[in-house]
Amino acid sequence: MKIQQDPNEMIKIKRAKLQKLKEEGRDPYVIENFRDFTHSSEIKDNFEQFEQKELKVAGRIMARRGHGKISFMDVQDESGQIQIVNRKNVIGEEYKYVKDLDIGDIIGATGTVFKTQSGEISIETTEVKLLSKSLTVLPEKWHGLKDTDIRYRQRYLDLTVNPEIKDVFVKRSKIISEIRKFLDNRGYLEVETPILNTISGGANARPFITHHNTLNLDMYLRIANELYLKRLIVGGFEKVYEMGRMFRNEGMDQKHNPEYTSIELYEAYSDFEDMMKITEELVSTVAQNVLGTMKINYLGNEIDLTPPWNRISMIDAIKKYSGVDFNEIQTDEEAIAIAKEKNVEVKENRGEIIAEFFDEFVEDNLIQPTFIYDYPVEVSPLAKRNPDDRRLTHRFEAFINKAEIGNAFSELNDADDQRERFLKQVEKRDKGDDEAQMMDYDFINALEVGLPPTGGLGLGIDRIIMLLTNQESIRDVLLFPTMKPIGLEKAENRDSSKETYETHDKLTTEEIDLSKVKVEPLFEDMVDFDTFSKSDFRVVKVKNCEEVPKSKKLLKFTLDDGSEKERVILSGIKEYYSAESLIGKTLLAICNLPPRKMMGIDSEGMIISAICEYDGEEKLNLIMLDDNIPVGSKLY
Repeated sequence: MKIQQDPNEMIKIKRAKLQKLKEEGRDPYVIENFRDFTHSSEIKDNFEQFEQKELKVAGRIMARRGHGKISFMDVQDESGQIQIVNRKNVIGEEYKYVKDLDIGDIIGATGTVFKTQSGEISIETTEVKLLSKSLTVLPEKWHGLKDTDIRYRQRYLDLTVNPEIKDVFVKRSKIISEIRKFLDNRGYLEVETPILNTISGGANARPFITHHNTLNLDMYLRIANELYLKRLIVGGFEKVYEMGRMFRNEGMDQKHNPEYTSIELYEAYSDFEDMMKITEELVSTVAQNVLGTMKINYLGNEIDLTPPWNRISMIDAIKKYSGVDFNEIQTDEEAIAIAKEKNVEVKENRGEIIAEFFDEFVEDNLIQPTFIYDYPVEVSPLAKRNPDDRRLTHRFEAFINKAEIGNAFSELNDADDQRERFLKQVEKRDKGDDEAQMMDYDFINALEVGLPPTGGLGLGIDRIIMLLTNQESIRDVLLFPTMKPIGLEKAENRDSSKETYETHDKLTTEEIDLSKVKVEPLFEDMVDFDTFSKSDFRVVKVKNCEEVPKSKKLLKFTLDDGSEKERVILSGIKEYYSAESLIGKTLLAICNLPPRKMMGIDSEGMIISAICEYDGEEKLNLIMLDDNIPVGSKLY
């Protein structure tokens, strides 16, 4: 039977060991290097070459066992793990220090390569040096660091305890390198443009605002680099691209992070159809070079990236999946009427309603790579008009597995047309749309100098990496996704003026003033026991939580309820909680309610919360449970 040790007591023991080492003149932190070591994978892959040869290894102790005059340790480096064997009769007096090492300590060892009787490639040490003392307790691999919230916040622990996730980030680096190689080989020049902008432009998105003290000027973190790159085409460069971080002050979910990596490229004397070819060739070539295939499995869907990809106009796609043909709907009034009839969000004009119909009926059907083209001009302020129907533009978006991965235009180079479209964006901004674009007079001036016919393309690098590494959440392909600092992830319905502070084992919040709490009277009508017992209250774990697009109230929970099937429940608590703060939490839900359609999504139950009136305002708190309560537990 394994005896559970108190983590706090173990930390005290570790610190006492470190203090003793320092007193004995063996402070590990004075050691500055440990050179010329060999990685574990190289030793294992080339055992015949290394057998009975002396070499050095370095890494973190992940497991230790043995007793008496021999001890075994699993040492983990960047490439994997290897066992070291320490014998007292070989190491001598140093053995007492080796025997006292802890899991988590970083060591350097010198020894001879051999195979144990069980056939395990190992190192028999002649010297072991403590290079850094671990002063905390590592979570156990199979029972410890599975909480996604902790994994994202403390990626250093995640990489240590779950080293297999390194493969995702190794592939990320290779994918980015292959994208650059693809473009460099086609004559594109990589350039750099400003991250701090005085005008937020190039896309419809809410920017982050900062302040330049010397200039006493508010500035924006870029939401796109499009307008600067097109200035370079005006200036005479014919093929340019930039890959880097963009910043959008918007909601967060499985596909969105406030800062993300994208690439934009522009080619003079080309159009959006040339960009289609580049898109399908780039993605398929990168997949082949990194994965060795153009056919991938993403979240259970077999996807073929081999060019050519499917192509369909937005209006034809809407007709295919909704039955509504906007070729027969010519006026704004007709479009508004059909939107009301089909329960689609009503917008001001036909073009915006077409885009809403696409979001509602089409996007979730696009599994195989598909180009959707001919977007309405109202939602495409930087794209050239289709000469056959000037209400549409020569723009496409590329979709794979229900998600957009790229956006491209035949770039608008008519300065007067661009000015008018910017003015319409300014009107929308004045009416409260903080995602509408701003007027950029300098860009208009650049167009007046003369922009040649140009094709432009933007690709979401993180989404392509998600696709090629089979990851469901963007946070799983970002080493350090955006998270609220510990202590600030509490629900928004708590008074932000109340003092909070973090301890090692809990977050303490100042108690509320109970005299300000007003509770509704208890129900006087009795419910018979049989009726009550039919409600199936279960303990659930939040695997993912995200905002429901276009909803001001709803959060979408993906839950582990103890069964093999994930449960989806929608709850109107967005004003009280941020989606990211709930990932990994243990909650209470009713799981046997009939599914209800909410924003087109089946909600399979109800999250239980507590509501009261506090100081004249309604307050809501989710019922959060101890994480040690197993999911699926039934409440009686």
